[in-house]
Order: sequence, then structure tokens, then C-alpha cells
Amino acid sequence: MPNFRRGRDLKDWKSNRSTAGQGKLRIVGGKYRGRLVAYSGDPVTRPMKDFTREAVFNLVGGWVQGKVCFDLFAGTGAVGIEALSRGAVKAILVERHFPTLRLIEENVQAIDSQMNVQVEGSDSFFWVRQFLSDPAQWPAAAWVVFCCPPYVLYQEKPAELLEMIGGMLNAAPAGSLFVVESNEDFDLKLLPNFAGWESRHYSPAVVSVFKKQQRVDGTGH
Repeated sequence: MPNFRRGRDLKDWKSNRSTAGQGKLRIVGGKYRGRLVAYSGDPVTRPMKDFTREAVFNLVGGWVQGKVCFDLFAGTGAVGIEALSRGAVKAILVERHFPTLRLIEENVQAIDSQMNVQVEGSDSFFWVRQFLSDPAQWPAAAWVVFCCPPYVLYQEKPAELLEMIGGMLNAAPAGSLFVVESNEDFDLKLLPNFAGWESRHYSPAVVSVFKKQQRVDGTGH
């Protein structure tokens, strides 16, 4: 079973950082701390809330430095930008919703036009399949992979989600880090190599973390 720890319920947690306000997300740590990321409010995109992102990076922030970040289902791109703020060497942001994609590009330009960001306008499932089919494009540096999909995909496309996570997990170099956000209804035992995950509950989100020490079998066996 995953190592499951209950984190603070964010309904009751009062962060010591000010909120960004409606239509804005705030980078909560690192060199871009306090910079704002614009959010359109479109219901197609479900950004990770500032408080949840703060909790996640409090948990994994020390593992981000020097890694290549993959932000799948990137939405606003705030998670990938947060990773860069905390020392990731590059961020690859994958988002299929083109109005949001343009907003990501505007946010990157507004915060730091020299930010090492690769923005991919693509469905994350398709993009990962193409990426995994060509090992020549795999970064040699350790990865940090954030998979924060719309919660409905855990009901509508669970097999595709798990195949995608397993494929990235198997391909990643040793020392890589995986962060998966799900809701409370998802069965964590379905995660590939589920015994190696540490999960924490930040209601309504469940954040699961895997630190890859060596090559693993992405099927979970």
C-alpha cells in the first residue's frame, strides 16, 4: 500500500502568504516568489490553488533543483513556473486548450522572458505517447513530472492515465520525482509501483509522490 499521510485540510489551513485575488495565482516560493500568474477563469481549466501548490512544494521543493520539469495538463502553467522558480533547469508545459496556452505564453513573458520553458499545445495523452516513442528526445537530467489532470479523467480515462504515468515512470532517469494530483475517489492502489508512493490528503485533493531510485516496471509489478 502507498504510504498515506493526511496533510492539513486546506479548508481549515490559513497560509502565511497573502492570496493573489480573483483571476490571479501567486508563485509562492523561489526566485519568482510573489509574481502573479493570470487565470482566465475558464471552467475548462482547473488550476491548482495557491494553498495546494504551496503544500505540494513544501513537500517536494527540495527535490526540484536541477531537474527538468514536465507539467502535464498544465492549465495556467503555474506549477511548471513554480518549479522553475525553485531551481528546475527547464519546464515543458503541455496543455491542449489553446486560449489557456496563449495565456501561459503571456504569463511567461510577463514574469521572465528568458525563462527556460517549452510550451506544447497538445493533448497530454498524445504528447506523452509521442515523447516516449523517441528516446532520443528524453532529457538526461533527472525529471520532475507533475500530473494534475481534470478529476473527471480518473472516471472517464483511468486506463490511459495510468498507462501515461507508468510510461513516464519507467522512462525517467534514476533520481526523478513524480507528483500526481487526484481526488478522494481515486483508488491509490492502481498507481504503478503503488507501494513506493507517499500520499497526502489536502481535501479535496490527494497528492501522491514517488521518488525513483532506480529503473522500475511501469506496469506496477
